[in-house]
Amino acid sequence: MKQKTGVTIYDLATELNVSPSTVSRALQNHPSIGKATIKAVKELAVKRGYRLNSIAASLRKQQTNNIGVLVSWINRPFISSLISGAEEAARAAGFNVLISQSHDSLDNEKDNVKAFFESRVCGLVVSLAMETQDFEHFNRFLENGTPVVFVDRIPDHLDVQKVIIDNHAAAFKATQHLIDQGCKRIAHFGGALHQAIYRERLRGYKDALQANNLPLDDTIILHGDLLSADEGQKMTEFLLGLPNPPDSIFSANDTAAVSAIQFAKSAGVRIPEDLAIIGFNNDPLCMIIDPPLSSVGHPAADMGRIAVQQILQIKSAEGKLVPQTIMLNTAVIARASSLRKT
Repeated sequence: MKQKTGVTIYDLATELNVSPSTVSRALQNHPSIGKATIKAVKELAVKRGYRLNSIAASLRKQQTNNIGVLVSWINRPFISSLISGAEEAARAAGFNVLISQSHDSLDNEKDNVKAFFESRVCGLVVSLAMETQDFEHFNRFLENGTPVVFVDRIPDHLDVQKVIIDNHAAAFKATQHLIDQGCKRIAHFGGALHQAIYRERLRGYKDALQANNLPLDDTIILHGDLLSADEGQKMTEFLLGLPNPPDSIFSANDTAAVSAIQFAKSAGVRIPEDLAIIGFNNDPLCMIIDPPLSSVGHPAADMGRIAVQQILQIKSAEGKLVPQTIMLNTAVIARASSLRKT
């Protein structure tokens, strides 16, 4: 004889002398069920230890109450803040968050997207892998009508929901800050230029130089595949070895900027007197390095919250929403690594 594994809707219905469909609708707060019945059903469900079969429910709906969050590296402070914001918004609305990382690999990203789709997530928040230049693997979501919101690293030519910052304006402000501190030969550490955020940060850097009538020297504009600490060290070593080294660096992330400080100090270069440095993201390591690193604040948690809110808004909309780009503000956070003037 098959052993019973737990209390079912039918058990609750029998005890309350109502139909199983009434119990099912009451547990879902269906408007057709009276408040007194809903209260009685829920109280009995708790008393008898009833547990909703979420797997069966998701199969019936073809979706779960899970929102997928696909990012590059979970251990990056910016990403962890983004995830925290997304989870906060999801939990407040009664949804769960499933997290996966691509390690900046396109192949991993494709596998993760496939897994999320097959897991029937009801929405997807994505910050693209550094390698990604083709977006076909997201079509199954878009064609199925499942909301996808791209955050930070976005497909700039794809007409989809996006949550970003004004990377051009942020980079302009960072470069202008160095110029205001008396810097005249400013190097730039950038990321892969097929990613819109790094193209825009490079453009902001160049426009700030032009606006201040400073020369543009391509030999001190360097790019890393991942903008890692190792790449930051190698790029700084290259710059300091030039016959006419720069007097400052604007790095498109904090990881490479911190590495630049460490290598420069080991080479006897004074920060900021000989080399002023500013990064991007305002990661916690900015306050750990000596001297503390100037950076551009990046509202990661807000971006995660807004991305999830966009998914929920799309899900609740009766008609199809026109894709929009939400752009958040940034500010320069000046610290000792760049402050030559007091």
